[in-house]
Amino acid sequence: MGLVTVFITRGRKFERELVLGVSNEMIRLAGIVSVVVLAAISVLGQSANNVEIVPGDNLVVEGIPKIPASLAETAGRYTRSRWATLSSWHPTKREMLISTQFGETAQLHYLKFPGGARTQLTFFSDEIVGGTLQPKTGNCLVFRKDTDGDQFYHIYRYDISTGDVSRLPDGHFRNEAPVWSNSGDLVIYGSNRRNEKDMDLWVMNPLNPKSNKMIAQLEGGFGHPSIGRLMTETC
Repeated sequence: MGLVTVFITRGRKFERELVLGVSNEMIRLAGIVSVVVLAAISVLGQSANNVEIVPGDNLVVEGIPKIPASLAETAGRYTRSRWATLSSWHPTKREMLISTQFGETAQLHYLKFPGGARTQLTFFSDEIVGGTLQPKTGNCLVFRKDTDGDQFYHIYRYDISTGDVSRLPDGHFRNEAPVWSNSGDLVIYGSNRRNEKDMDLWVMNPLNPKSNKMIAQLEGGFGHPSIGRLMTETC
């Protein structure tokens, strides 16, 4: 290793100081390291840009060009937009219940005044379907949800003051479209609990799930034309 000798003159006295120098070998070694690092960065960058979205094994893909992962990330800002829909008005106050996607699934939120911040009420991993406030006092609400997408929807009651959530009809059945009675003390809904096939009309007091009883036996799914009329007349 070469040494650079520096002489510093101070008056008539000479001081000698050795300062570490840089050899030609070190310069060449530094150049080689720089080239290797730059090449590695270039390869990694190309690998990241060349990553493609691979379709699942359950799909047969023919004639579809390969999709770069970078394109999916760019499009994600448009496909992950949020939305909000009105679910229910409070019966006596200027407050409303809305459904909006926060995370991966739609959940219920509460707004107490126009332009105010929303308060999230439900925090399930499954999406909430519907949501209607009790039509007289607004002290509770009912909504539906299934489990892991099995489409066996259950009806739940949410207490506004405590935040407690209770599942109303028991059993592993499909329950549809709960509607409050005008008096607010009953909920009418469709369920296939009789034979797991036909959607009948049931009624219950949401504060007393054991009051649940069938009021109309029907044939077919919930799209039967008589169901809407019967629910309207019953309410």
